[in-house]
Amino acid sequence: MSSTPRHRDRVPFWLRWLIPVLLVLTWLAVAGIGGPTFGRLDEVSSNDQASFLPASAEATAAQDWQSKFRDSDEIPAVVIVENADPFTPAQLGEVAALKTQLEELKLGSAVIGPIPSEDGRAVQFVAPIDSSSEVKEAVKELREAVAADTPEGMQTYVTGPAGLAADLTAAFAGIDGILLLVALGAVFVILLIVYRSLLLPIVVLLTSVFALCAAILLVFAMAKAGWIQLNGQSQGILSILVIGAATDYALLFVARFREALTHTQNRTSAVLTAWKASFEPILASGATVIIALLCLLFSDLNSNKALGPVAAAGILCSLFAALTLLPALMAIFGRAAFWPFLPKLVPADEREPELVTGLEGQKGLWRATGSLVSRRPRIVWVGSVLLLLVASAGVLQLKASGVPQTDVILTASNAVDGQDALARHFDAGSGSPAVVVADESKAQDVLETVKAADGVGEAYLLAPGSVPITGAPGAPGAPDVREGKVLINATLSSAADSPAAEEAVKALRDELKTVDSGALVGGVTATALDTNTTAQRDLVIIIPVVLVVILFILMLLLRSVVAPVLLVLSVVLSYAAAMGVSALVFNNILVFSGADATVPLFGFVFLVALGVDYNIFLMSRVREESLKHGTRPGILRGLGVTGGVITSAGVVLAATFAALGVIPIMFLVQLAFIVAFGVLLDTVLVRSLLVPALAYDIGPKIWWPGKLGRTAAKGGPDAAAAEPGVTAGSL
Repeated sequence: MSSTPRHRDRVPFWLRWLIPVLLVLTWLAVAGIGGPTFGRLDEVSSNDQASFLPASAEATAAQDWQSKFRDSDEIPAVVIVENADPFTPAQLGEVAALKTQLEELKLGSAVIGPIPSEDGRAVQFVAPIDSSSEVKEAVKELREAVAADTPEGMQTYVTGPAGLAADLTAAFAGIDGILLLVALGAVFVILLIVYRSLLLPIVVLLTSVFALCAAILLVFAMAKAGWIQLNGQSQGILSILVIGAATDYALLFVARFREALTHTQNRTSAVLTAWKASFEPILASGATVIIALLCLLFSDLNSNKALGPVAAAGILCSLFAALTLLPALMAIFGRAAFWPFLPKLVPADEREPELVTGLEGQKGLWRATGSLVSRRPRIVWVGSVLLLLVASAGVLQLKASGVPQTDVILTASNAVDGQDALARHFDAGSGSPAVVVADESKAQDVLETVKAADGVGEAYLLAPGSVPITGAPGAPGAPDVREGKVLINATLSSAADSPAAEEAVKALRDELKTVDSGALVGGVTATALDTNTTAQRDLVIIIPVVLVVILFILMLLLRSVVAPVLLVLSVVLSYAAAMGVSALVFNNILVFSGADATVPLFGFVFLVALGVDYNIFLMSRVREESLKHGTRPGILRGLGVTGGVITSAGVVLAATFAALGVIPIMFLVQLAFIVAFGVLLDTVLVRSLLVPALAYDIGPKIWWPGKLGRTAAKGGPDAAAAEPGVTAGSL
């Protein structure tokens, strides 16, 4: 196909119009189906922490036994009525009447209570809620009834597992709308500044939105089929990841398209040139992220396993949109997409400047950066490494062993306030007991051991007809026996989601093994404990796998061993620095109680995979230029021509991840900061200074053992510095 600019008739009609229009129509159909599906993700989404545990976890086994002792799936809501002074007999009578009103709501089985506190200032009810109904709406109905029927002057709370689940669901409510609007708005503003065009930002955003529609359709189908478990966290990350990745790929393609338009007036030829130039780096970038995300399938934690395919599906759709829809739109709009600053045709004799230093034709910030890199490469990369190492020291202060469930929600929560009230007047673990599964023959010995254990307020054997989900006193009599096992409910002295409660469960498990080797300890606290333990084990297993996979892909792309090893080391160092700074911010500025145990792993997967993205964009262009001009001039040339687009891509990705911060969930806020800060650090310091300076200092050997590493460019530009009078690598 001719690249001669002035002969449009040499490009056949089917290539110039038919294929682009068909591609756009196909994507319109996908968006038409996928868009409405966005509002249906709640149908296949669950935020139940227990469902994400591996089958091997003790809490999972205990939960399986619990299900055999119950005739219905119910979640306890703990209703607290608190008074400033001790209740009078008359007031107690009024509060006791609340039980009848609560039972009239018919939310589940019989309400337990009233249970007065020892200090006489609070009364507790346990209201089981059928989990097959909408828990959030049931809790709302319960709160309204309690507030309306409680005597004036008393404080009321609905807490416990049902209350906390309802407030958590409410906190995730912005996932569908607010998060998407904030992310798209931020990206649109950045694109307006970058392109100074009205149409092009819309075209790029359409590419991202259509990619998201396709990803939602794919994820919904996988969740509907039962292949994955979708939750609010992975749902929010999917939206952000697709918008950020699709925009990044679009920026790279648009940059090559604009460059091609300076060589030809034929928009179809320019699209084909840009597609060929950007296909390999975009594909390698996407493949790196996809495979890194799929490494989460090695996780023992089902929530991690779920995120891998969900996020990988999003990246796959981003790839397809960037390599099909965007080129089709560019083929239709051509130069008009850049209005009012249209790319101008450059005379043929000015298109390929003769390079000696690699800085020819560059100006402004990137010429200054290239000049700094070429004059003092070793000082630049050593200084960058030292700066990253200093920042990395903060990682020692990272408290990523999990956080109390009451700290997960960052906005006002009636359930969180209720947990505080519960702790003031009752055993703090009321309503969320530890559940012990024991052999029938050893029931009494196990019960006595549980009662004597530190951190346990009271314990009782579950009797027939009792509700096996509450911490309320059990009915006297013979215990309920199912398949030779009994259940013991143990109310903990500490809040069920507190570190003290987790320590109590650990100690209880150790003590029970000496009495009944088959005893199991489950419940809310055990579930959180096993989740944190599994997440920390996953970190040790998955990180090496991800690094090996990324290293292999880079070796294939760059036909080198030295460059990929150095690139992987650079992004690992960048990740450590980002985590170090994040730890200081979380502890001293945002004053969080800790970090979710999965935060380091998710931060690693996203930062390393996405950080390598920008190095792929840079080094693939550097290799292209090095083949023409030699390694050192190629490094400066590649840095100069990719500097603007990669920096823009980094800012876009940082902005999209920062949008996660609008959802008041600690995990998402922490992940938002880690990834946003880490991407900016990688874009500004690692990709702009550290990698180019290190590669420039090493010279052609950076490509070892490839052919390019054994051959210097003609005229020997690799043997000299980029600026007269300065030797390469000199200090």
